[in-house]
Parts: sequence; C-alpha cells; structure tokens
Amino acid sequence: MPQTDFKNAQTYLSSQILGQEKLVNRLLVCLICGGHLLVEGAPGLAKTKAIQTLSNLIEGDFQRVQFTPDLLPSDITGTEIYRSQTSTFEFQQGPIFHNLVLADEINRAPAKVQAALLEAMAEKQVSVGSQTYKLDDLFMVMATQNPIEQEGTYPLPEAQLDRFLIHCNVDFPNAEQEKQILRLVRGEQTASVAKPDTLLTKASIFEARKQISQMHMSDSVEDYIVHLTMATRQPEKYVPSLANLIEFGVSPRATIALDQVARAYAWLNGQDFVAPDDVMNVAHDVFRHRLLLSYAAQAEHISADQVIDKILESVPVA
Repeated sequence: MPQTDFKNAQTYLSSQILGQEKLVNRLLVCLICGGHLLVEGAPGLAKTKAIQTLSNLIEGDFQRVQFTPDLLPSDITGTEIYRSQTSTFEFQQGPIFHNLVLADEINRAPAKVQAALLEAMAEKQVSVGSQTYKLDDLFMVMATQNPIEQEGTYPLPEAQLDRFLIHCNVDFPNAEQEKQILRLVRGEQTASVAKPDTLLTKASIFEARKQISQMHMSDSVEDYIVHLTMATRQPEKYVPSLANLIEFGVSPRATIALDQVARAYAWLNGQDFVAPDDVMNVAHDVFRHRLLLSYAAQAEHISADQVIDKILESVPVA
C-alpha cells in the first residue's frame, strides 16, 4: 500500500531530520503532488540533508546544484558538445536531468539561469537551441533561500514563485530537539527508527497521486477553498481591513495547489476525506509566496503570513 510506504518514509525522515517535522511533511506532500518546494530558513537547519535523505528512500537519483552569480543556464540544462570524430554536436545533459534536484540558494543566480529552471519546472522539458528534451516523469525541485543575507541576490520573479507548489519556512529546533541532535551527531544515540526495507518506487508514487485525486472532498470544503482564494482578490468583500494591504491576490494555480496539497496532507495522515482543518494547515505554505502585498503593508511591516492569518480568521467554513 503506498499510504503505508509513505508513512514509514515520513517516520524515518523525522527520526533523521530532528526538529523539522513540517519540512519532512512538505517534502513528501510535494513528492506526492508532483510539485516543487521552496524552503526558506537560516543556514544549518538540515534543508540539504532532508532532501538527500529522501533521495535515499526513492527509486530515483539526486543532484545538488549550488547557485552562484556566475552560473550559466547551460550549467543547469546541459550543453551541446562538438565531436570532431563524427563532425556532429552531441547534447550532454546537465544536472536538471535527475529525479530530485536541490537548487541551493536559488536567489543567488541571475535571471537567465532562473528562466532556464522555470521552463524545466513548469513544462518538464529543457530547450537547447532548436531541440527540446523531455525530463523524467518523476521530477521535483527543492530550492532553498537564506532569509538573512540578501547582499548579491536576485529576488525570484512572481512568475517563478508561482511555479512552486509550496513555500515552507523552517525555524530553529527547540532545546530538547537541539540536545537530541548533539547526541545523534556525537554517536551517543542512534536513530530510533530503522530505514524502511522497501524504496518508494515510481509506481507507488504515481499510485499515491491517483489516490489523492480520488479522495472525497465535500462541496462545502471546495467552496471554502474558493472563498479563501477570492478573499485575496476581493478583500473588501471578505476582510475590509485588508483592502489596502493586498496589491494582487493569488492566481487560479493557487486554488489548484491548495486543493492538491490539502488532499495529500489528509492522505498522509491516513484520512480518506479532506476536512477544513487540512486546508487551514497548508494554506500559509500555498499562499505566502503568491500574495503580492501593497506598499502600505510593507511600510507597516505586515507579512504575508499575517494577512493569511486574518483571512483564515474571517472566512467562515461553509
């Protein structure tokens, strides 16, 4: 059963990545949905280790790419190499041709590199010259951003942010978790959960995607999702106090994403239906990178999360 396999994977990952249960959950949710994950957090919070550990549980391969200002699009997509023996050009695949790709510090790369990644994320293909190359059906990008150091960075454009299914903020572990991390690193204790015997195969991942699409969702929960979306576009109708704080609401892609992510979240929790609480639990991660706040909100240091909090408080569950 795919559900059991994913639950075992989640339990094992949480035993390896201490204090980051939310990151582990969102990684698996994105994998189930076939989407991409943007992770924002300070250095040293096991963002890289999380996706590397996940790659060891999957029937697929992993590639890490360190984004820097001098990176070229061909460093991501690949390039054509001239073979003098045959007097022909041969395409050599870049790191994007892997199942799991970690784009480390994605906002340090210039616009051309980000644009090359955008096509791969949106269309699952890469264009080089006049040729188009398809990526594998199992393809996921996890990109990281450092919220502290912004010097020498290139902020991601809204079009690219919208391609990420989830934007997950990770925080520091608590004191008890920090103590467990110390002991685990020193070898004084081992992970309490053994690595699962069976890998997550492509067949089980695609079966999971099929199962979440068939989960029961009542009309009232569908209406709730739509009303949350509309509240970002017509705040004066739903939450008048937000009318001057939101410049642009979320796109229809956000509505689709909220539906998919809520289904995957409920499925991972062993449910066979989607409840309003499932929608509320994932709304911040789906909306925060898609909301464009006004200058008034920025001047008052109001964050997207605060706006989403107000929307969740004000929009009733049907």
